[in-house]
Amino acid sequence: MAKLDYQEQIKNLNENQYQVTQNEGTERPFTGEYDDFYEKGIYVDIVSGEPLFSSSTKYDAGCGWPSFSQPITKTNIVENTDLSHGMVRTEVRSTDADSHLGHVFNDGPQDQGGLRYCINSASLKFIPFEEMDEAGYSEYKSQVE
Repeated sequence: MAKLDYQEQIKNLNENQYQVTQNEGTERPFTGEYDDFYEKGIYVDIVSGEPLFSSSTKYDAGCGWPSFSQPITKTNIVENTDLSHGMVRTEVRSTDADSHLGHVFNDGPQDQGGLRYCINSASLKFIPFEEMDEAGYSEYKSQVE
């Protein structure tokens, strides 16, 4: 599947958002906007607006980055092997915009599938539940409730 052209949206990213999404960067732990943030809504790719994660699957993993037990839909993320920094990890990217989001680990809550999607705040935009209809995300409200 060909990636869509998001050059205009990429031009509007701040330096940190650009570094994370386009250059596989990582924000410093405990500094991201959504690390200690628990409002009701969904998190979308800051570049494409693809729905990625629901507040209903967000939890405090204590790692310093927003953590989710599962994505809204697996079709909006791509998982790749990441061998950087002398480690073997699984990188998570958005499907349409190919934005680097973070990594997924197998140390999440066992009762929710055992995964921890450790995601950079800089790669996300939060859509509050009460604004989801207006923003075009009505079909995902059931995943938030």
